[in-house]
Amino acid sequence: MRLFTSEQVSCGHPDKVCDLIADTILDANLEKDPKSRVAVEVLIKNEHIVLAGEVTSSAEIDKRLTVSRALEKIGLDYDFRLEDLIFRQSPDIAMGVDTGGAGDQGIMFGYACDETPECLPLSYMLATDALRSLRDLRHPMLGADAKSQVTIRFGDDGVPSIDTFLISTQHSEDLSTEGVRGITGHIMDQTAERYGLPGGFRKLCNPTGRFVIGGSFGDAGVTGRKIICDTYGGGGRHGGGAFSGKDPTKVDRTAAYMARYLAKYLLKKYGLKEAEVQLSYAIGMRDPISVAVMADRKWNAAMADECLSNFDLTPAGIISFLDLYSVRFSSISSYGHFTNQDMPWEKI
Repeated sequence: MRLFTSEQVSCGHPDKVCDLIADTILDANLEKDPKSRVAVEVLIKNEHIVLAGEVTSSAEIDKRLTVSRALEKIGLDYDFRLEDLIFRQSPDIAMGVDTGGAGDQGIMFGYACDETPECLPLSYMLATDALRSLRDLRHPMLGADAKSQVTIRFGDDGVPSIDTFLISTQHSEDLSTEGVRGITGHIMDQTAERYGLPGGFRKLCNPTGRFVIGGSFGDAGVTGRKIICDTYGGGGRHGGGAFSGKDPTKVDRTAAYMARYLAKYLLKKYGLKEAEVQLSYAIGMRDPISVAVMADRKWNAAMADECLSNFDLTPAGIISFLDLYSVRFSSISSYGHFTNQDMPWEKI
């Protein structure tokens, strides 16, 4: 018997609010100028929002209006103070990217497993789907900020069941603890039923007993601070870079999407239980420095050679293969970058 836990956070979590703002700014620039170079970071605390980073683009966007639209998407409507610290991209970085090279050094991982139809860990999909259901409920007495965590128990025969299901959600002061538990408990039961899992598991809801103050008024938010929620719930490794706020020339984002595609491709082609792909790049160089594949927890050089031989793994090659300039990145800034099966890197 073994236990494995994954977590997810909602679109109203302050870190994900920042990711959404960053990707909305990215989309606004790419819509007007597809050649935009964008690397935007966001910090939020209370009503203060700080934008920082580099943008080189012919697009002219109203940043305050763009931020407002991002907040409206998740039902947040309040006056905010905006500090703009966005400057142009360093010419030293641009020099390498302009010739088709990577904009930075780095390592990226892609992962896939056979636990769910999405080829993602079961605990991660349960945690994610529960928060999507909570969002879709649009309960007037629940806030936008929420977290979930699911622990799966795998028996000696490999059969999974839920050990513990946790949801913490922001709520109105007028909603009792019992009322919140009733709502979240129903969501947990529905989510387990959709995956054909038995009930009787431990349910935890707002363990402190109260979660009235949420969002940026309860905690500061920063882009790129929920990378495990963005990817595999801890089921697979993660490289050093986050995704949101970065245009497709950034290998932190582009190569991570390609690595996910390759992992899923290998999983399905060879009937694996798990596949993990690592890509690495050097700034200014087009081809990856290395490609590594772990298939069912064993290194497989032949599969790595297959990836390198059959796919163009240069930044430009990946952008073209995955048609990344057609993607609206703000649509995947919450609830995982690999859960939406309509995304090009999910279509095998």
